[in-house]
Amino acid sequence: MKYPIKSLLVLLAALGSVAVLAACTQPTAENQTDNTTEQTAEVPVTEAPATGEVATQETQTTTSPVTDEQAQTIVEIASNDSTFSTLVTALKAADLVEVLSQPGPYTVFAPTDEAFAALPDGTVEKLLEPENKDQLVKLLQYHVVPTKVMAADIQPGAVETVEGMPLEIQVDEGTKAVTVNGAGVVKTDITASNGVIHVIDSVLIPSE
Repeated sequence: MKYPIKSLLVLLAALGSVAVLAACTQPTAENQTDNTTEQTAEVPVTEAPATGEVATQETQTTTSPVTDEQAQTIVEIASNDSTFSTLVTALKAADLVEVLSQPGPYTVFAPTDEAFAALPDGTVEKLLEPENKDQLVKLLQYHVVPTKVMAADIQPGAVETVEGMPLEIQVDEGTKAVTVNGAGVVKTDITASNGVIHVIDSVLIPSE
């Protein structure tokens, strides 16, 4: 009788070992959750760019750069060009710097220093005297048209000025050379933020 009991115990022990091994190999719900979490964490996530970022990139691509001249006013351009030193001095004496710094737009027929130097001796000095300020203002305003006129848009005929008196524009049919009251236009289309400058070789004198 001892032999069968021993065999039964051995059989029970073997069955217990099998059960333990089966329990070890079966994944628990907790283990499955951990594995799923690890797999999810390993998947790379690519974020789509925000709509605002895309729009900004497109705007930067299509926007034209602004030149230094276009960012400056008529007075600032003239002040940074030694060709117009006498003109700038006259504008300051006439208190017209602030006026020509306004949005405008304006077209300025700007005489060079050589143009002012060609006036009779003592003329510029006399105009710069405080007692002759009204005369200086009138002369300078006669060089300003209260609108922006590019060279391609200049037509022969009379053009009203800020001073009130008209300028007479002539365009040569052959050479397309432009004159203003007989003064030659030697350079055109210096574009400013508030208008345009055309350079002339003579000072324009309004009639009395």
